Amino acid sequence: MAEPAPYRDDLAEGPDTQAFWLRTSDGVRIRLGHAASKDAKGTVFILPGRSEYIEKYGRTVKDFVRAGFDVLTVDWRGQGLADRLCADPMVGHVGRFLDFQKDWSAVCAFARKRDLPRPWHMLAHSMGGCIGLRALMSGSDMASVVFTGPMWGIRIAAYLRPAAWLLPRVAIALGQGHRLAPGTSIKSYPASEPFEQNLLTSDPEMFDYMRRHVEAEPKFGLGGPSLSWLSSALAECDALAAMPSPAIPALCFVGSNERIVDTTCIRERMTNWKGGKLLLVDGAEHEVLMEGANTRRQVTGAAVSLFSSFKA
Repeated sequence: MAEPAPYRDDLAEGPDTQAFWLRTSDGVRIRLGHAASKDAKGTVFILPGRSEYIEKYGRTVKDFVRAGFDVLTVDWRGQGLADRLCADPMVGHVGRFLDFQKDWSAVCAFARKRDLPRPWHMLAHSMGGCIGLRALMSGSDMASVVFTGPMWGIRIAAYLRPAAWLLPRVAIALGQGHRLAPGTSIKSYPASEPFEQNLLTSDPEMFDYMRRHVEAEPKFGLGGPSLSWLSSALAECDALAAMPSPAIPALCFVGSNERIVDTTCIRERMTNWKGGKLLLVDGAEHEVLMEGANTRRQVTGAAVSLFSSFKA
């Protein structure tokens, strides 16, 4: 049963949104945001990336609600205001990547119980793109999907990849999978990195938007991933690479200056996706929905056009 949860509308700068606590099948508490539209053209499910939270997508949610769609957004386990899974809450930890599918199942169950407007569509960013692809491959009620910087591979220098595979496995075997992955920080990225060196956005105002959030609500903050997260994420990316794309229309946006996810994996996937299209966003970094207003309009406009082509 969904219970009311807190929501920082003063930070989100989005439409009226109700937040709820949901319990997954394994007892983890996650948070869901629902923004309703008067036009009921359908529902957009936003699947955030690693370290993100509902309020971060306030401006994007506003665009979709104005276009006539209900919107659901989720705090995945281990981040946002959902249950943190590590003794140190700043470590982004998950035991198995497939556990995120339990979160997704809880979100879909909420949508079915509330009989949210159909057709349903998915907008998935980064880690959410990995979770979403698995969900689509497993069968879902989604009519179409838009990906932004999907994490279908993690950008790691070739000479470091053997260590990236071996070290987490050894650590997990020794009961140390909860430890922070080497080369990452326990601090929240927007709160600790200068704009000039950031890998997320080329827009200073949007970077400040993200920084304001974690400074005003420290519980939104999250540091680097655990060794367990890294090991299971790499394994999930490899598993998905061996599977065919689902037979639904798809758009995929990637910034021309993407430096976080592996763009080779994205190109390979989208080249072979029947009904799929890859779009390069000139000058953008990893988070194309956190770029300047013109770029955001470009991305959300294309998504609205795709979603609106399906009739209720």
